[in-house]
Amino acid sequence: MTTSIRLASILLTSLLTVTACSARAGTPAALPEPVLDSPRASAPTRQTVVLSGGCFWGVQAVFQHVKGVISATSGYSGGAAKTAQYEIVSTGETGHAESVQVVYDASQITYGELLRVFFSVAHDPTQLNRQGPDEGTQYRSSIFYSNDEQKHIAEAYIAQLDKAKVFRRAIVTKVVPLQAFYPAEAYHQNYASLHPNQPYIVYNDAPKVEHLRQEFPDLYTGK
Repeated sequence: MTTSIRLASILLTSLLTVTACSARAGTPAALPEPVLDSPRASAPTRQTVVLSGGCFWGVQAVFQHVKGVISATSGYSGGAAKTAQYEIVSTGETGHAESVQVVYDASQITYGELLRVFFSVAHDPTQLNRQGPDEGTQYRSSIFYSNDEQKHIAEAYIAQLDKAKVFRRAIVTKVVPLQAFYPAEAYHQNYASLHPNQPYIVYNDAPKVEHLRQEFPDLYTGK
């Protein structure tokens, strides 16, 4: 499915679900900090996390405005290299999820703090194989871990949030090993910032960035 066809098919739904892609629709209060987290690095240190939570445009837009994030790249994870193409991934049959690779400075922000943003404003982790107007396994909620520490912190935070019942429904986010990340096509990169007046962005993704600014003023950057 081309981007233009996709936008036309979901525009009406988007207009009816202004904040559907925001985790705020599923929780009445800001999420607690992770009890288990990695220590903040004492010197600039690059680390990487790969997250999927619906359309990658919005997830990328959120993390591009988080302090300590060096880069956020839209792409695909969970499938094979030969099927890491938007037209094929959009069929929902490749095993891929639209994902975002976040490279960050661990001396400025921790892995747990990034997960808190992910669960709070980047998406609704209680929606199974969908986010707002987008449906299919390619829009599933997943954390792709690259080491045991990331796995344990992610699993512990999900358990913490479920136990505290901060969402009205159970979290469906999967914590799975990262096999590979494949950057998406160039026209998908920085899509929200390059197309701020596009209706899908206005109704589904711009509210996420605004929620980030409101809920995490210490982490928000206006870049």
